[in-house]
Amino acid sequence: MAIDRARLKRLAIELLVFAAIVAGIQAWRARDLLPTDERTAAPAFELVDLDGKSWSAADLAGKPTVLYFFAPWCAVCAASSPQLRWFHRWRGDDVRVLMVGLDYAAPTEVREYATKHELTMPVLLGTPDTGAAYRIHGYPTYYVIDAQGRIARRDLGLSTVAGLWLRTLGL
Repeated sequence: MAIDRARLKRLAIELLVFAAIVAGIQAWRARDLLPTDERTAAPAFELVDLDGKSWSAADLAGKPTVLYFFAPWCAVCAASSPQLRWFHRWRGDDVRVLMVGLDYAAPTEVREYATKHELTMPVLLGTPDTGAAYRIHGYPTYYVIDAQGRIARRDLGLSTVAGLWLRTLGL
C-alpha cells in the first residue's frame, strides 16, 4: 500500500508546526529564568543536605552540575525522579546531580520524598531566598551549571535521561 505523497507532506508540515508550537510554549514558560547566553555565575547559596553536609555555589566549580529544584508535592517532579536517579547512576562520575527541595512545610517532607523515590544524589533543603535567587516560579525547574560554576542551560518541566544527557553534552 503506497502512501500518498500529498498526505505525507501534510503530515510532515503538521509535525513541524506542532514542534514549533511546543518549542514556543516551552520558551515562553522559561522566559523568566536566569539567562544562559552570557554564562553568568550561578547565584550564591549556602544550603544543607539531608545528611547535614553544607553546600555552596562554590562547590559547583570543577564539575558540570544539574541543579534540580523540586517541591515534594509536585507530581511532575515525582515523574521526573526516576529519570534523575538513572541519570545520576549513569553519568554521576562526570556530572554532579544536586536536588534542591523548595516549597515544603518541614524537612521531613523532603526526606520522605527522597526515600520514596530512592534518591541517591545529595538532596538539599532549599530556602525561599534560594528559590528567589534562581527565579523559581514552577516545578520542576533545573539549571545545568558548567565546570566553571556558570549557568549553561535551564529548563522547567519533565526531565528525561536523554534530555539531561543532551543538555550536559560538551560541558
